[in-house]
Amino acid sequence: MLKIASIVMRVNDLPAQSRFWKAALDYVERDPASDDWVVLKPRDAEAPCIALDAHHSERVLPPRIHLDIYADDQAAEVRRLARLGAREVHWDGRPADADYIIMEDPEGNRFCVVDRPDWSGWRGGGPATP
Repeated sequence: MLKIASIVMRVNDLPAQSRFWKAALDYVERDPASDDWVVLKPRDAEAPCIALDAHHSERVLPPRIHLDIYADDQAAEVRRLARLGAREVHWDGRPADADYIIMEDPEGNRFCVVDRPDWSGWRGGGPATP
């Protein structure tokens, strides 16, 4: 059996990216950060951790992998994330009826904010399915 426990993202500015992702996802440090590594975990839910690795890597577009982050109020979350330093990414290939908005964190790591007000995971009480 396998289970995703942590998703690793390479970053340049570990303290700044740690602050962004903690505020964005309401995550906390699992253990104290080192100079080049921190694992952020959900404060009050069972979900994968985000590990930040201070190791430079070249940005590739489109990215080979990105996060899909569910939102119960997509418009409000996009505004909140923008206040934290994220930017919306406009893509000509995005369908007009898409349920996602493409964003990137302050260092350009892309993620999608997916409109899912009806997701079973909002009710809590165990693992939810997408």
